[in-house]
Amino acid sequence: MSGGQASQDASPNGLHASSNGLHVSPSELRQSSDGLHASPSESHASPAAVVEAGSPEQQASPGARGVSPTPQDAASTTSPGSARQGANVHAWVELLRLPALFTVPGDALAGAAAAGARPNPRTLVAIASSLCLYEAGMALNDWADRAEDAVDRPHRPLPSGRISPTAALAAAGGLTAAGMALASTAGRRPLAVAGALAATVWSYDLVLKRTPAGPVAMAAARSLDLLLGGVAANGDIRRALPSALALGTHTLAVTTVSRHETQGGSPWAPLSGLATTAALAWSITRDGTERDRRLGRDLHAGQDRHAGAARHAGVARKQPGRDRKSGPDWQSGGARQPSRAAATAANLVSLRGALAAVYAATAARPLFHAALNPSPQLTQRAVGGGIRAMIPLQAALAARSGAPVTALLTAALAPAARRFGRKVSMT
Repeated sequence: MSGGQASQDASPNGLHASSNGLHVSPSELRQSSDGLHASPSESHASPAAVVEAGSPEQQASPGARGVSPTPQDAASTTSPGSARQGANVHAWVELLRLPALFTVPGDALAGAAAAGARPNPRTLVAIASSLCLYEAGMALNDWADRAEDAVDRPHRPLPSGRISPTAALAAAGGLTAAGMALASTAGRRPLAVAGALAATVWSYDLVLKRTPAGPVAMAAARSLDLLLGGVAANGDIRRALPSALALGTHTLAVTTVSRHETQGGSPWAPLSGLATTAALAWSITRDGTERDRRLGRDLHAGQDRHAGAARHAGVARKQPGRDRKSGPDWQSGGARQPSRAAATAANLVSLRGALAAVYAATAARPLFHAALNPSPQLTQRAVGGGIRAMIPLQAALAARSGAPVTALLTAALAPAARRFGRKVSMT
């Protein structure tokens, strides 16, 4: 006989503990006046009794009973509204891809440097206009892709229902108007460039995006954004064309890769992006080296002209007493001048090389992974890396133009873009 059977065959007195035990016999439960089982008539209370039991005094809130609410009670009374508001804000952040905004100011800054002008208040206006037009393109992009995103990316704000298509389209229109209004305050030329930029953005999102001209249109938009900064700073727009072409070429490669980010594709697009990145990094360092050589030749030519003018004036014959003093001073000053120029040129070379290396590393690594495995996830990472790589590219272009301070200010935006890009996708 097993132990379980033995326990089942035990006497009732063995099963039931004393009156102080946990278990009492059924007879005791029925006979006790305070027993747990009432009669049927007693178990069914009248409605009035139910209402009586549920009186406001008994069902009052914890605060009404003199008890402080628990954190769960407070959260249950305050969280629904704040949660909905937070979700709505996050939906707009996701729609507008706010981390990508850190890639926009560098366009105007690099454009001003390439145009031979220093940043000024009009440059800030150009940056504000660019930010508005960029965000208008983001909202319009999701509005135009809402049917496709419903299949490929249903988590996006529009197909998930967190933002209505009407609201997204209205945001695109309002941001475009704000960008144009800001550009108009900088003058007619900036307004004309901003108008061309806005037209390119709307044409790309509504018409050209799925055509072979789509990547070219996006590249033109980035180039125009850089030229907007040069025009707003009253610089020479022709001098800014090489930098605009370099930024547009990078954008062309990134946009070509982005056309396969939802379904994946062949490795040829990432491979072409790798080749473009290498060519741009090499061209930035090479063009800078040639400019440094020309700068050095100009400095030496200027020094020779200054020395010839001093000898022609006959300073040494007219002031023999100061000849021994002024001669060495002028020679030491002349020696310091090329040494300072050489040090400045060396610093620019180092800065430009470092920024070009950061640009190449930021863009090339995810592109290489996407080339090995062109899955949608790795392709999206390659696109995000290409967008972030625009910041060191803009900084390198500014350094190539001889604006190290502007280059450093632009490069300082990269950590913020990377940090916030981990929380909200840029693609």
